[in-house]
Amino acid sequence: IHFFEHANIAHFREGFISHLCELTDGPCEYKGDNMVDIHTGMHISEREFNHVVDLLIAAMNEQNISHSMQNQILSRMAPLRSEIINI
Repeated sequence: IHFFEHANIAHFREGFISHLCELTDGPCEYKGDNMVDIHTGMHISEREFNHVVDLLIAAMNEQNISHSMQNQILSRMAPLRSEIINI
């Protein structure tokens, strides 16, 4: 995905893991920027957003995360959609 062409992947990975951990009531505290600040000006389309969700699902499948757990994780992430798409 072209959004990551010039990204610091290590920084992205660290922030994503921390954010996901906090969203799922893990012991982490996300200290990064909010989703609106991160994604403003990126003009992420619904198709692009859905592609990233598909990649996340594929990664969870590779890690043998159960479908019920995947659904719980995705339901926690779903409210962020409006803070990411087309802003």
